[in-house]
Amino acid sequence: MACTDKRLHIVFGDVTIGLHGEDFSYIFSYQTGGLESLVINGKEWLYRTPKPTFWRALTDNDRGNKFYRESGVWLAADMFVNCAAVKVKVDGKDIILPKAPENNRYTGEETAEKITVTFVYETLTAPSALVSVVYEVDGEGLIRVDVHYYGKEGLPDLPVFGMRFIMPTKADGFEYEGLSGETYPDRMAGGIPGVYKVDGLPVTKYLVPQDCNVHMDTKWVKVYRSTTLNNADKNNSMDTSKKESFGLAFRAAEENFAFVCIPYTAEELENATHHEELPPARRTVVSILGAVRGVGGIDSWGADVEEAYHISAEEDICYSFFIEKVKK
Repeated sequence: MACTDKRLHIVFGDVTIGLHGEDFSYIFSYQTGGLESLVINGKEWLYRTPKPTFWRALTDNDRGNKFYRESGVWLAADMFVNCAAVKVKVDGKDIILPKAPENNRYTGEETAEKITVTFVYETLTAPSALVSVVYEVDGEGLIRVDVHYYGKEGLPDLPVFGMRFIMPTKADGFEYEGLSGETYPDRMAGGIPGVYKVDGLPVTKYLVPQDCNVHMDTKWVKVYRSTTLNNADKNNSMDTSKKESFGLAFRAAEENFAFVCIPYTAEELENATHHEELPPARRTVVSILGAVRGVGGIDSWGADVEEAYHISAEEDICYSFFIEKVKK
């Protein structure tokens, strides 16, 4: 992480820790178990606290080979992951978790060059597995996210593994550097490396709604919105000339990631048997993924995905990325 002489202003709340800088304000919650608020230049980017994600909506091939019979437990894990522990470091030093009444020892004037907040999650599988998500924030507002799934013997294959971010309003579109089109680990040969711009949040019109719009081997993705849930925001005016686009970027750290940017969660896709049954598109769901199962397609009536494209839940999965504002 780049050096900076700017310092974070820290607010230790009863169940939260607030980090504030020149044009950003972040709130981490011990109660909801994650990053609760991400405000940049006065715009809120979170509708729900980001959590690890383990499930993708079943594809036709997943249904054909009955992948859900063994791995359906990951759907419950995706919906009800439990935050088991929280740790906080200030400038690299561990401190006692500053929730009430411990937070009363602080003045409200504390600052730091760097804050690290770690959330440890426990899956509702049997046996359970652990996931750690480490947020490291510097004085410029740059967030590094390190995600680690700890493999557990006896668990079935994973559909995906990553982090899911739900944004308050529907995005105008996104831009990314990676492979063209919809790609999966076993469907990458036709993808052409480049920078691509996508208008809106397209959902592939398969006969039955299912997992779609995965983009493999991505260096970065920038999501753009022009509306908020703040009624006082001029962007929400009927006068379209007053709307200004604003963006948030996810950038790969050491290795490229996969991502999905659509208006629905995996569970919402799973619940619809036809596209007209999907709810109106109100939000933006961005999943930054460290592992993706292949889709197969050799025989939709029963053939499994080739072994090289399975995700073993018995092995560790680690990946990292940055969250940063989009420079105008």
